[in-house]
Parts: sequence; structure tokens; C-alpha cells
Amino acid sequence: MNIQDKAIQTLRVLSVEEINAANSGHPGIALGAASLIHSLYYHAMNIDPAHSNWINRDRFVLAGGHGSSLLYSMLHLAGYKVSIDDLKAFRKLHSTTPGHPELGVTDGVDVSSGPLGQGLPTAVGMAIAEAHLHAKFPSVINHYTYVICTDGEFQEGVAYEGMSLAGKLGLNKLICLFDSNDIQLDGEVSVCFNEDIKKRMEALNWNYELIEDGNNVEAIVDAINRAKAQDKPTMIECKTIIGYGCVSEGTSKCHGNPLGQDEVNRLRGLLGGDAFDVDDDVKKYYSEIAKKGSKLYANWGKGCKPAELAEVNKMFNGEYNIDFDSLINEEEFVNAATRSVGGKILDALNNLDSRLIGGSADLIASTKVKGADGNFSLENRLGRNIMFGVREHAMAAICNGIAIHGGLIPFCSGFFVFSDYAKPAIRLAAMQHLPVVYIFSHDSIAVGEDGPTHQPVEQLTGLRSIPNLNVIRPADAHECIQAYKQAFTSKNNPTFIALTRQNTETLPTHGDLSKGAYVVRSSEADEGILIATGSEVALALHAADKLAEMGHQVRVVSMPSMYLFDKQDKAYQEEVLPLRLTKRLGIEMGEAAHLYKYIGLSGDLCNINRFGVSGKYQLVMPEFGFSVENIVERYLRLK
Repeated sequence: MNIQDKAIQTLRVLSVEEINAANSGHPGIALGAASLIHSLYYHAMNIDPAHSNWINRDRFVLAGGHGSSLLYSMLHLAGYKVSIDDLKAFRKLHSTTPGHPELGVTDGVDVSSGPLGQGLPTAVGMAIAEAHLHAKFPSVINHYTYVICTDGEFQEGVAYEGMSLAGKLGLNKLICLFDSNDIQLDGEVSVCFNEDIKKRMEALNWNYELIEDGNNVEAIVDAINRAKAQDKPTMIECKTIIGYGCVSEGTSKCHGNPLGQDEVNRLRGLLGGDAFDVDDDVKKYYSEIAKKGSKLYANWGKGCKPAELAEVNKMFNGEYNIDFDSLINEEEFVNAATRSVGGKILDALNNLDSRLIGGSADLIASTKVKGADGNFSLENRLGRNIMFGVREHAMAAICNGIAIHGGLIPFCSGFFVFSDYAKPAIRLAAMQHLPVVYIFSHDSIAVGEDGPTHQPVEQLTGLRSIPNLNVIRPADAHECIQAYKQAFTSKNNPTFIALTRQNTETLPTHGDLSKGAYVVRSSEADEGILIATGSEVALALHAADKLAEMGHQVRVVSMPSMYLFDKQDKAYQEEVLPLRLTKRLGIEMGEAAHLYKYIGLSGDLCNINRFGVSGKYQLVMPEFGFSVENIVERYLRLK
């Protein structure tokens, strides 16, 4: 075999040896898609393994993250910091080669992928970031985003949403290779999917190419080069054979089952040597990737305009200082809906920080969330308002891609109840420590007339359960400002801000939102605590006034962020919620399960455990017990 064929076979064998050593993994894609990943890394992509975080490198998304062993083998051979010992530790505890690719764990991995469907819209976000930054800084940012996707990307709705928007936006630097082997875990794809991929992609305004032989590297590379001349994204369908070369090739048997030692030995025998050996000629062949990359990196540095490079570095490093307290005049937003306050804060931020980019899921008029400088489009790459359309799931995944790319701060918006449509992507943002900002309004049953389909109940609980996600529910304009400060200065976690549709009362006093909770009302004679979030804080204050008239002094605590409060030391937590005060009532217009850890066994919850009803919010709220009278009664029942 020639050196290229030998190199690709080495990729295949290393990958199945990883799987065999772990006794876990997916050999089918590793054997079937080796020529695809080789075509990208050796022939197409501008990368420099010595500078794996180079801001102008081509990005790569392995949308079918179950093919991770193939990616790790490629990264090793290309010269990234992935050793043979790392390959041997595939899928083992605390290794740098986990079961699915993880951002920040493995050198050269650009994105955490695994849940099918997420990879492609994430790549769309990367391509949007590149297009926007290239329009601003053409000498510094000018690269492609490549994807290897599988049948799952065509069956998952979120990927369709992403493809649709990518076509509308004409993201011509997005190039996807489709590992089209007609097999999935449960058998033949035709059992559940029979769409014409060519017609579908052309209808979505994508360029489409078909490679009949997915092992024909020259044909793949030629198609990639043609794609670079297009004014739209490209899908290159490569007909491959799952498990190519193994005894169960072409069947679902090799999708997710290790091949066994005898079969791996047989495949290794075609190359010679022992397990995990790489011949010197293959090492030399793949060393050309690093040599080419070194030259590309050096030439890029010479070609960058100093002023552009300085500004780009500033954007990527987050070197911005903004006085959040002066963004708006709080006095103009007394007793205002927090969605309205949030919209004005965002408008001010957009004018001060050019990194902000994002938009709403066809809800600008309702959520008040909009980017600046016009709509991002094929005609206006400088626009910072992304018209996501009714695509909540892809919207969130696209924001992940923008954040991963770097240099920009993505935000997105919708109705709070529909955050469920976006939750898998939000989870991945938290997992990857991405500073994405979610600004969702209509945060409770106070939505009113739209009824139970639009009234969130369980959403706060679900989102608060996601590790590393800061959920903030501000009570008024002041807390809104502080919430936005937390969100847009975060570096290692996403932030979800839940805002009201209805007007909220301005609190008489404020504490430090960065600590998650603070005392709004107290006295030396406090006998108990009312703990509330968001719009319910004002309700708690009115109830405390009523209780005081009855001779009961009650502390009121505003808790906009449990995430932040839980990070405080025990002394501060005791200062806000003294252990001696065991009579505690939690108040939140939602399922509110997370409040249980603050109210204790002696406490009680004024919450909601059924779906809402349609009606004016002033009538809906007391229907569910959110009235001064009911809160007073509930408190007085406490022992």
C-alpha cells in the first residue's frame, strides 16, 4: 500500500486498539470514517498543533462524538499533546481521552460532542463568529469550520434548525462531511429515515456534493476545494462502510461493540508490529501537518495588521471594564417589569461592549432582547443581532459555538417556559464552562391570560439542577443590573436570567447580589424568615408588614441566585439565614424544590405543584396562594 493508505490504515488500527484496550467504544465509525478525518487534517485544515489555541485556526467538530477514538488517533499522529499512553488510557477514569470528546480535557479538541444533533448547530455558531470577526478584522480572522456528521445529525431536530439558519445566513465557510454509511445502532437507517439528502440540503440553501467512495481521499479533497468557492455552506455526503475492513463491516454489529482481540490482531497484521506501534514512515508522513502548521502560523503573524491584532486580542482576553452601575438610571424603572429593565440594560451594554452578539427566538417585542448594529446576515456580517427565528434549541447550541470560538459574548432569549426546548444545549454550555447568557422572560404563572402552556412551573427547578449554571431571578431594576453584571463578566459558567412580564415593585433596600441572597428586612426581634425570589420578594415584604401589625417580626430574604449563595462561606450564610430562626417560609411561583434546603424540616413552601390557568395575573396569583393573606396564614401555621 502507498504511504497515504498506510497512514489511514494506521489511524484505523490505533482507533480500534484504543477501543479494545478499554473494552468499550465505537469501532464502526473509527474504521469507516478514517479517510474523512485524514482528508481534513492532512489536506484541508489550517492548523498548528504547536499552537492548538491559535485564534485563526480552522475549527473542527466531530458531531458524531462516539467516534472519539478516531479523533484521538488523528490528534496523536498530527502532533498534538496526545501520547500513545493517552490512547491506551482511552475511556479510563481521569484520562485525557474520555469516551466522548471534551473541551478543555484533550489538546486539540475544539468542542464537547456526544449528544447527536448538537455538533452541527454548534459549528454554525463557530461559523457565525468567524464571519462576524472576519468582517471586522480581515487580516486576523479568516478560517473555516469543518464538521464530520453522521445520520444522527439528519434525524435530530436541533441539527435541522441549525442547518436551516446556516443556509439562510449563507455561511460559506462551513463545510460538513457526512459519514453516510446507511447504518445506525438499531440497524439500517432506511427503517426509520428515507429523506433525499440532496434535495433537503438544496432546499435549505446548502451546496451539496456526493462522493460515491468515502475512501477516495482525492475526491473528498477536491470537493472541499470546490466548497471553498461557494457562497453558501456545503454538505459533502461521503458514502462509507461502517466497520470498514472488519468481519462485521456494513452491519450494526460493529457500531458500538469492541471487535475483540482476534479481529484487532488481524487488522494490525496488515500493518505489522505490536499494538499501538506507529511505523517511522507514517510518523514522518504525518509530521508534515505540524511543519505546514508552523509556517501557516508564522505567516499569519506577519500578515496581521497590528491595530487589528491588538483589538482582537483584547476581545479574546476579555479586557473590558464597564461600570454596570451607571448603565441605566434606576429611578426611571421604579415598579417596572424586569424584562423592560433588562432590555434597556442590554441596549446600553451593546453600545459599550462590541463583543456582545445574540438575539431572540422571534420574540424581540416580548422579551426586549436584541443585538446591535442591525441584523447579522449575508449582506451585513457586522450586524450583532441574530434573527434566530423560532429555533430555541439551535439558538442555544449556536450560542455555544460562538462562545467556544472566542472573542465574542453570545446571548439569547425566549419565553421561559420554552427554555425546555433549549435545555440540552444549555447543559452542554455548563459542562464546557461557556459564558453564554440566557435572558428569558415571562417567568411565572403571572404570564396570565396565555394559560398553562405558557406559564412556567417546573423550569426553575430543572435549570437550577444543572451543575455550573447560574440561575438568577432578579426582583427589581437594581437586582437586574447586578444580574447582568454577573452574567456578562462571567468567564467560566453560563448564566440564566429569568425576568417578569408583569411590573414588579422596587425593593426598599438592596444588598449584594453577587452573594446570591441578602436580607431585605430584619429586626432584633425576628422570630422567623420569609425567603423569596424575583417578583415574590415584594409580596413577602407586604406579608411581613402584615405580620408585624399582628405582633410577629419576620425577616425577609431576597434570594435571586441560589448558585451564588451556595458558594458563600458558612459565616455569611448564617448571617442571612440564622440557624436559630427555624420558622421559615419559602415563596416562589414555581415548583421551587431547591428552596427546601433553606427552609429545613420545620419550614414550609408557598409554591406551585400543578399547571397554571388562563386569566388575568392579578386573579391567577391568589388562585395559587400568592397573596398577602395566604402567606400570612401559612407563616402563622409554622411551629
